Amino acid sequence: MNVERWLIRQEPRWLELEQLLNRAEIEGIRGLSAAEICRLSQLYRLVSADLARAKTRRLGSSIVNYLQGLTLRSYSQIYQSPHSQKGRKVWWFFQRGFPAVVQQTWIYTALALGVFLVAAAIAWGYGWRDRQFLELLVPADILSRVEKEGKLWTGAIVGIEPLASSAIMTNNLSVALATVAGGILGGLGTLYILWNNGLHIGAIAALVAQHNLGYPFWAFVSPHGALELPAIFLAGAAGLLLGQAILFPGRYPRLSALKRNGTLAAQLMFGIVPLLVIAGIIEGFWSPNPLIPNAVKYLSGLGLFAALGVYLAWPIERSPTGERK
Repeated sequence: MNVERWLIRQEPRWLELEQLLNRAEIEGIRGLSAAEICRLSQLYRLVSADLARAKTRRLGSSIVNYLQGLTLRSYSQIYQSPHSQKGRKVWWFFQRGFPAVVQQTWIYTALALGVFLVAAAIAWGYGWRDRQFLELLVPADILSRVEKEGKLWTGAIVGIEPLASSAIMTNNLSVALATVAGGILGGLGTLYILWNNGLHIGAIAALVAQHNLGYPFWAFVSPHGALELPAIFLAGAAGLLLGQAILFPGRYPRLSALKRNGTLAAQLMFGIVPLLVIAGIIEGFWSPNPLIPNAVKYLSGLGLFAALGVYLAWPIERSPTGERK
């Protein structure tokens, strides 16, 4: 089978099915005409066959994940009652859809991570040699507390945990949304936010290391950072997807590429929100708690990061009917 020729021949009906599904999910199945519902059912059967063929021929996870998403969405629209559709789709998304989108867009996440790490490494290096550089990046109150008192600033959260947790969630969600929205500027806004965050983390890391506070600092960061930092990198991936569609749409018209990548970006953002909410709760109540040993905080962070990695990299394969394979 000529794979490229097959893809070119089959892709129009995949896009047609996706357009019908988008309408059905927004307007409800009753928003489609009788002819469109019949066409939806026909396309569902055809795409199900394409999915089986793609798996048999091992055409790649991105194609398989895309077709699997289409078939499950189609099944939900055609066979499920209106009352059960919403809950089932949300359950499927977090069980299978979000990991599939993350796997499909991993190269963008890797690029976001790379930008962040390069900036952090530069700030780390300069932070050891140039105090004026630290003054530019580290808030004055944090700089003063670390240098003059030899203490971290994280204890200020203790006693106001609910308020702090709420403020942290709001801030993290704002940063994630801004990171995604920065993609509209051709990805430049996204890259700037990732770079700026990397510089700040690197500078603070250098500061605490200089004053022998690295161990308690990273013990504080580890539990919530295990979820918060990956979520920011995924938000960066979403922003870069938008930027890529605007600057390099490829063989698609720019509007079609933006719609396609915008759907992926929206799915990433939908999955990021719970991660940031959980991270905010941990940062408000667990990370700064002086009664919890630092070693336990490191272990909890490692456990959360490992669990997130397994969840995103090893999803359970299911058929469109929900049966385990």
